[in-house]
Amino acid sequence: MAIQWFPGHMNLTKQAIQDRIKDIDVVIEMLDARLPASSANPMLAQLTKGKPSLKVLNKQDLADPVRTEMWLAHYNAMPATRAIGLSATDTAPAKQLIKACRELAPLRGGMVKPLRVLICGIPNVGKSTLINTLAGKRFARTGDEAGVTKTEQRITLAEDFYLYDTPGMLWPRIIVAKSGYNLAASGAVGRNAFEEEEVALELLDYLIANYPQNLVDRFKLKTEDVVGHTDEQVLEAVGMARGALLAKGSRGGRVNLQKAAEVVIYDFRANSLGRITLETPAEFAVWLAAGEKMDAERQVKKDAIELDRKIRFKKIPRPSKRDVD
Repeated sequence: MAIQWFPGHMNLTKQAIQDRIKDIDVVIEMLDARLPASSANPMLAQLTKGKPSLKVLNKQDLADPVRTEMWLAHYNAMPATRAIGLSATDTAPAKQLIKACRELAPLRGGMVKPLRVLICGIPNVGKSTLINTLAGKRFARTGDEAGVTKTEQRITLAEDFYLYDTPGMLWPRIIVAKSGYNLAASGAVGRNAFEEEEVALELLDYLIANYPQNLVDRFKLKTEDVVGHTDEQVLEAVGMARGALLAKGSRGGRVNLQKAAEVVIYDFRANSLGRITLETPAEFAVWLAAGEKMDAERQVKKDAIELDRKIRFKKIPRPSKRDVD
């Protein structure tokens, strides 16, 4: 099942960015360091095209440090782009952000030409927490629920440095299926948009292949209970280890897969599984190519259905056999 989530206030955010972007010098996009490309908004790239970009890999203290370096190198190789990592332990992130933004727009600065910066990101990426740290007070609401911030805000970080904060925003259609699951696992998608068991199984499938020892250590499993087993089998093992069992009765003693799935997702979000990154640049390139191919095929089918509808309702003439040939 493809995961999609684009509530109404996100469309308002899109309009606000469109209105604001003409006056912006640099765009900061906050990414989740555990899923950098999945948390990068392709719609934002279209809205801000031509503007220098600073990619901030937030929550890098939760991510695989080796993979974080891979992603930083990946983004820093792009034109008009800088990338830095931030974590909860950074006590003075403003200096890093201001320095990186000034390097991207060296001709802006001073009271006559203040640097105007737009900061964007998906829901629950930690943007509001960062804003509060930068402002030195509780400037924005924070929470573990996707979509907490609802209005644009302006923060003055220096006399000639204005930061415009926007609500978290996803995009209307997620074409990379794996991105949908990764976003749901991270907490960027509203709970009404996905099934926990399905997301947990996708997460376990990746962890079995890439971070099996993390599962062994966290859930006190044996290596042979993880390596070489399916995601369904490992989910059951997690449920047994945590005592997530159905109530007594005809199904008593069996694993409550819903509860087990919630445990897996919660432990990933809380960093209880250790430092994990759910994608590499090479992996995401493969996923994106597959997603774009499927999307193109979907569009061909959609166009054919629309053409047939117009012909049946005589909105356009039926093509002659010569035209078809």
